[in-house]
Amino acid sequence: MSQERVEVIVVGAGPAGVATALTLARAGVEVIVLERGAYPGAKNVMGGILYRQPTEELVPEFWRVAPLERAIIEQRYLLLTGEDAIGLSYRTPTFGQPPYNAFSVLRAEWDRWFAEQAEAAGALIATGVTVEDLLWEDGRIVGVRAGEQGELYANVVVLAEGANALLVQKAGLARDWQPDEQALVAKELLRLPVQEIERRFNVSAGEGVAIEAFGASTGGLLGYGFIYTNRETLSIGTGALLSDLIAHEVNVSDLLERFKRHPAIAPLLEGAELVEYSAHLIPEGGWRAMPALFADGVLVVGDAAGFVNPLSREGSNFAMISGKLAAETILEARAAGDYSVHALSRYWEKLEESFIHPDLEAIRNVTPFVHARPYLLRDYPQALARAFRQYLTVDGTPKAIKYRRIGWKLFADLDPMRLLRDVVCAAWHVLR
Repeated sequence: MSQERVEVIVVGAGPAGVATALTLARAGVEVIVLERGAYPGAKNVMGGILYRQPTEELVPEFWRVAPLERAIIEQRYLLLTGEDAIGLSYRTPTFGQPPYNAFSVLRAEWDRWFAEQAEAAGALIATGVTVEDLLWEDGRIVGVRAGEQGELYANVVVLAEGANALLVQKAGLARDWQPDEQALVAKELLRLPVQEIERRFNVSAGEGVAIEAFGASTGGLLGYGFIYTNRETLSIGTGALLSDLIAHEVNVSDLLERFKRHPAIAPLLEGAELVEYSAHLIPEGGWRAMPALFADGVLVVGDAAGFVNPLSREGSNFAMISGKLAAETILEARAAGDYSVHALSRYWEKLEESFIHPDLEAIRNVTPFVHARPYLLRDYPQALARAFRQYLTVDGTPKAIKYRRIGWKLFADLDPMRLLRDVVCAAWHVLR
C-alpha cells in the first residue's frame, strides 16, 4: 500500500462507511475501505434494529436476500420500578408484510453481507488494517498512514470510525469527548429455541418484538434496557451515560444482570443460553457535541459524527444515510474537480435537507433536561406504579374513596410545584 493513491479512502466498514463506499463504487469511483476488524462486523455492535426505508435507498428490496432475523411487528415500552412494570405497546401485522418497517439483525452477518454489496459494485474492502494517523499537505488532509501497510493517498478521506473517533480529533474537527457525551452499553446474545421465542413473545414465524425499558432497567440512571427477538436468540442489553456510571460507581454489566432478574423480564429469558457478550460506546452528545463534519479533503459520517437519536433508538439509519449523502457530496466535488472545504460543505446542506439535521436539532435539549432531573426515572415511575396498584386492587373500598386516596397520594408523591416547573421547563427548553 506504500505511496499508493486512490480517489477516496473510507476508514471503517460499519454501515456508514460501507454506505459511502457502495454509493461511490456504483458511480465508478475508485474507493477503498480500511477496516481494523478481521471482517466487516467483527467488532461492530448495536442493539440490533435495522430500518427498511433508509436501507432500501441503498439496496432496493434488500429484504428479499439479506441475512435478517425477524420483521418487527410490535414495539413495547416499559416503565419499571423495583418489581413493577407499566407498559405501552403497538402491534400491527402490516409491519410483518412487504415492504416491512424494521428488522432485527445480527451485525456480524448483516455487516458482512452489506460489505459484499459494496465489493460487488467495485469497492475494495481491506480488513485487518488499523489507520494510525492522517496525512497532511498544505493544511489539507491527503491520505492516511496505516502501520505496516504504509501510506495511502486520496482526494478525500471519509472518517467512519465509530463512537471513539480518534481520527476525527486528530483532524482537528472535534475536541476530546466527555463522559456525559457517551453511553456505555452492555449487550448479551441469549439462545432460545425458535418455538419458545415465538410462544413467549406471541409471534409467528419470521415476526419479532422490540422492547425498551426505562427506570429500574438502569437503576434510575438516564438510559434504557432493551430486548429484541432474533430467529433463535434474544438481544438484550442496558446502558447509561458514562458520567453517571462513574459518579455512581456502577458497572454496566451489573446493571444488565439486575435488568435480567426483574420480575417482568426474567420469565422471558428463563432457560436461555449465553452465546455472546459485548460492550460498546454510543455517542449521546447529539447536536451539542457534534464535531465539524467537513474540512479540506475530509468528511465525517455515522457514529463518528454523533449521528444517533437515543430518544427513538435510531442509529443505523442515520449512519447509512449520512454515508450516502457524503458520497453524493464527493461525487459533486469530483465533477467540479474541487475537494476543498467549500466544495465539501455541500454535505451540511444535504444533511439539512434530510431527516438527520432536523431530528438531531429537535431533540438537542432532551438529554440535558432529563439528566438534570434524575427523579424523572425514579420517583415518577414509583408513584405511578403505586397508583395503578391501588386502583387495580379490589379490597372492598368504595371507588369514590379509592379515587380520592389515589389523587392525594399522587399529589404528595409527585410534588405539584415541581411537576409544574418540569412541565413549563420541558415546554420551553425541549419542545420549542
